[in-house]
Amino acid sequence: MTEADDKMCFACGQENPISLGLKFEEFESDKVRGEFTPGENHQGYDGIMHGGLIATLLDEAMAHVIGFKDIKAFTAELNIRFRTAVEIGKKLKIIGEYKGTKKSSIANVHYTEAEIYDEAGNLKAKAKAKFMEV
Repeated sequence: MTEADDKMCFACGQENPISLGLKFEEFESDKVRGEFTPGENHQGYDGIMHGGLIATLLDEAMAHVIGFKDIKAFTAELNIRFRTAVEIGKKLKIIGEYKGTKKSSIANVHYTEAEIYDEAGNLKAKAKAKFMEV
């Protein structure tokens, strides 16, 4: 993965005291995976993870799959489908997948998808995103 100055990133920054501490690894061609267990400070409604933080997990997985391909890009569009509530204190598996590239008149557009599962394998949320190459 291309080195980036992401020490203070909210999602993965190792020097950010309130970082989510996300880490991803490649596990198949064009796929990454990570894990996260939401705590009480990640909730919206009592016992339920805040939807904005779920969006962050999905976006970060897709950003990492782009990064593992040595592409510098930013999220240009993000579409999320929440399936069921994400409970506090239960481990999640996050998968990001690179789907392809198309040239536009402005820049290369990279297509990605991500999914979040609970430990039983139930789909909790999924997303599709477009990343614009810098």
